[in-house]
Amino acid sequence: MDTSDPKANLPRRAGIRRGIYILPSIFTVGTLVCGYYAILSTLKGSQLVSAGTDVAMSMMAFDAAAQAIGWAILFDGLDGRIARLTNSSSDFGREFDSLADVITFGVAPAFLAYAWGIRMVEVSSATQSIHHLRQAGWIITFMFVICGAARLARFNIDSTKLSGDRRHFIGLPIPAAAGVIAAIVHWAKMPVTEWTIAAVWLGIIGTVALLMVSRVRYFSFKTIDLRRRRPYVMIIVIGAIVWAIWAFSEYVLLTLALTYGLSGPLARILSRIRPQSPAPEEVHAS
Repeated sequence: MDTSDPKANLPRRAGIRRGIYILPSIFTVGTLVCGYYAILSTLKGSQLVSAGTDVAMSMMAFDAAAQAIGWAILFDGLDGRIARLTNSSSDFGREFDSLADVITFGVAPAFLAYAWGIRMVEVSSATQSIHHLRQAGWIITFMFVICGAARLARFNIDSTKLSGDRRHFIGLPIPAAAGVIAAIVHWAKMPVTEWTIAAVWLGIIGTVALLMVSRVRYFSFKTIDLRRRRPYVMIIVIGAIVWAIWAFSEYVLLTLALTYGLSGPLARILSRIRPQSPAPEEVHAS
């Protein structure tokens, strides 16, 4: 057989193409695994809180759940980036990614938010106000799931439009919303024990949920081309950020999550405060 014949390499090329299409889905599976582990770890922490046996073990379980959500954010960013770099995007991959995001960035952080922020307060007190707090916790954490699912549905519709703005997201992305919850839990670690702090916590969850379905713009990072040449200083900056996350993950991740979460509302406020430049005068032909 003549190996120089281009048709002879078609089966091999088809196999490579199928492998490339599978590659982004592997990272999506990694996102799902992290979400499932976060749910199991949160359940373990909630059981330890209910038993009242070992607070340190419950802290470790909740922190493990928060870290799993953090790793899921990394995998979610990689699967989309790899799909675009290898030109292997597909309808299946988009739908699969959305379903994984509902579980990992919707259900898992909502479950974590309730177990970490409400459960210990509920166990330690049985007053009428705690009963109302528990009901509010159910409603607000479920609102987080609903808003996240609606945010994903809107994103899927907008992504099919050729005229869409790829520089910005409309509404806070659901991975970033989950990142706010995970970063706070990872930073504080100790479950909430006072109903006043629990009420503030529910206010934060509700605000993040509403930001997901808002019309606030957030920078998407999709226009950053990793294939272009960059100054060597960028390698130093990226290395410094990675080292800072490794050494001081609680403070660095919290800062990154809150900075991105607040960037959209602050940009909108500044755009309204900043004086608008006057429109150019219309020139009429003589």
